[in-house]
Amino acid sequence: MIVERTDFVSVPVTDLERSTAFYRDTLGLEQTGHGAWPEFRLGENVFLYLLDPTNIGQEFAGPHTAALALRVPDVEEARQELEEHGVAFSGETFDTGVCHMAQFADPDGNALMLHRRYAPPDGASQH
Repeated sequence: MIVERTDFVSVPVTDLERSTAFYRDTLGLEQTGHGAWPEFRLGENVFLYLLDPTNIGQEFAGPHTAALALRVPDVEEARQELEEHGVAFSGETFDTGVCHMAQFADPDGNALMLHRRYAPPDGASQH
């Protein structure tokens, strides 16, 4: 099997209108899909897809807890901007020695993270 790229990631939500407003208006993501299948551009080649599980005969089983890392030019600047829009972060911005990370959640509790690598990991080339 050859995987060419990731086309989209799905995020389970309970209220499409509320979640669409959060991802579009609060996070400022470009909305590319509308209606029952809201979709947002994440950079050059990946899309975030809001999925109400009841639209496909399933139940909302809870938010995802593995953070979706959103690469930003400056984590602290982006964090401050989101905090001004009422977004609460869990803890301080974390410096791993190669990147900065700041974790928060969407209205349904889905884990999100602001992220920026500033050094290559263990001698590897920087992404």
